[in-house]
Amino acid sequence: MKAWETQRGTRIIRVLAGRSNVFLVANGGKYLLVDTSPGSRWKTLDRRLRQLSVKRLDALIVTHAHYDHAGCAARLQDKYEARVIAHIAEGPFLARGENNIVRGTNALTRLAVAVLGRHFARRARYEPCRPDIQVDPSFDLGEFGFKAHALHTPGHTAGSLSVIVDDEIALVGDAMFGIFPGSVFPPYAEDAGTLVRSWGKLLATKCRLFLPAHGSANSRQLVQKDYEKRKMKCGES
Repeated sequence: MKAWETQRGTRIIRVLAGRSNVFLVANGGKYLLVDTSPGSRWKTLDRRLRQLSVKRLDALIVTHAHYDHAGCAARLQDKYEARVIAHIAEGPFLARGENNIVRGTNALTRLAVAVLGRHFARRARYEPCRPDIQVDPSFDLGEFGFKAHALHTPGHTAGSLSVIVDDEIALVGDAMFGIFPGSVFPPYAEDAGTLVRSWGKLLATKCRLFLPAHGSANSRQLVQKDYEKRKMKCGES
């Protein structure tokens, strides 16, 4: 399991990779999980947490209410006593186990959404989970033992969140991807202009590394380069 560490000693462990990354933020005996992967990966996720000697999660942050980010939320809430945190705009979807449909950001993904979007959203339903804390617009995670906060970074969905750890590493959900060479732009977004403006919010932090839910870590240099390339198109100055 790949891991990163901040200068303050907070560890960020990628518990699951592949279809969707799941990150465990550890500070002493305190544990915060960011996203969950699909419900089909529950056994693997549970085993990995036990391998890390995690018996209880102080909190679970769902970056947005899509099945590959929230599919195990209800089980984590139950077995690990995790207090589930989501943005207020995502809360109703999470509570119903529904996926809000997003648009494609290129010709291929726009076609895929037009043809299969609603059918896929119905087929990809997951176990409902009622959030314990609904964020609007941001939330300090100090009460859970971390120098961190959940930041509203809309664009992929209206209520997407990122988690800023020690003002050094950001866990960004689908606000960025780490798959395409030379770009962090996701293939799907509810509002591409708002998404790019959220990159500006993330770059306004001091974070040096941005860990997406899909793919590998993005450097600040790469994010800045892509932001400069796209910001004029969405009216950023």
